[in-house]
Amino acid sequence: MTRRGAALGLGVLVAGLVLGCSAPTTPPAPAPERPAEATPGSPAPRTDGTEQEPLVVAVHATRPAPRLTLAEARAVAAGELDTWHTLDGTDRPLRVVTSLRQVRRDPDAVAVLPASEVDATVRPARVDGVDPLRRPADYPLLVAGTPPPSVTTLSVVGDVMLGRRVAARAAAGGDPSLPLRPLRRRLRSADLTVGTLESTLSDDGAPRQGDDSFAAPPEVLDGLAEAGVDAVSLANNHVGDFGERALLTTLDLLADGPVRAFGAGRDRGAAGTAYVAERNGVRFAFLGFNAIGETPRATRRRPGALSVRMPPRTGPLVERDIVHVERLVRRLDRQADVVVVLPHWGTQYTHVAEPIQTRVARRLASAGADLVVGGHPHWVQGLEWHDGTLVAHSLGNFVFDMDFMTQTRQGVVLEAVFWGGELKAFRLVPYAMDDDFAPRRARGRIAADILGDVWRHGGGPFRRSAP
Repeated sequence: MTRRGAALGLGVLVAGLVLGCSAPTTPPAPAPERPAEATPGSPAPRTDGTEQEPLVVAVHATRPAPRLTLAEARAVAAGELDTWHTLDGTDRPLRVVTSLRQVRRDPDAVAVLPASEVDATVRPARVDGVDPLRRPADYPLLVAGTPPPSVTTLSVVGDVMLGRRVAARAAAGGDPSLPLRPLRRRLRSADLTVGTLESTLSDDGAPRQGDDSFAAPPEVLDGLAEAGVDAVSLANNHVGDFGERALLTTLDLLADGPVRAFGAGRDRGAAGTAYVAERNGVRFAFLGFNAIGETPRATRRRPGALSVRMPPRTGPLVERDIVHVERLVRRLDRQADVVVVLPHWGTQYTHVAEPIQTRVARRLASAGADLVVGGHPHWVQGLEWHDGTLVAHSLGNFVFDMDFMTQTRQGVVLEAVFWGGELKAFRLVPYAMDDDFAPRRARGRIAADILGDVWRHGGGPFRRSAP
């Protein structure tokens, strides 16, 4: 027995709305490496006078994106399938719905919705190899609706430490940025790429954290730029490792170099100045703060990092610190279309976020942050969703010489998709570092284990309780 009866309303919707379902006449070309300035990603105009948008087949966020043919996608949309076999090879019962809420709550449900009704809490299926939210102009399954605005992609990586043994291995290979090479093409394919540089670029001073004082050679800036990194947050507990003189040198090198910086400065005003970039007519603003300590707090007269004192490392939450950051976020929300905050927070070597992280993240979301991406724990942590704001508590290490446990050599790249100023979708790309501390794309069992750690410790639509 088919599910036609149960999905009658959906079948009528699809029959009445689907206007164009022909696949592109030629396969789409591979995405080129990003030019210095990204070109607009808006859909190609139609000549028949009919406005259309993608019809999306969406699954629970913790599931891999199904890969469907156009015929299979039509069958899902028409309610003709009884099981998940076409989507993932299993024989579990399939329930087709028209509500995101139902999919968020039920990992066995599939929603069929116009793209304008989809958000980043679900995962879109690819149809004939095309992601409807990343490449709406090439997507073959369409319904009547408003064509999407420009599409802009943002990649965020975790902690990048290019000193110590990482620098020694890279120097032996004749390239200070050697660890960035394996994922270079992927990072460059995004319109914007940012991360956290967890070191100074100078060792002109006494090391303040002993063997855990990190200084990378200044030449890594060219390598970061070549790998597609546009800007780095200096709001962390290692940018002050060699004292004030080395910190000021680092700030000068970044100010004059090919990669911009934010999160630290010569005073609190400079440390709280966002990195702002425009892509496809959309203004992005990036702000970072350090909650771990060790790097001096920037004050009106003293260089350092924009800081928030909070558990577990710097005492109870200091209200005036977080209020200051909230004010910065509100101001940026009035000036930019997208506000991204990178806090350095939490407890090391755990997948479990501190409760205070959720509390602070909610305040950032209420102030206007669209995306909050944390660092410092060195392991991946879970995701949360707060009224349209995505919170990733930790992406893990991106490049680091912590090879004493498996989890410190693994992480995820967060690839976010924006339609205009709206966070529309994201995906997590798992990787594992090799013996030269270079991250390489993980697949199979290793990738499933890394993503499993994220989903088991997430909240709301990003939690998977069952294996």
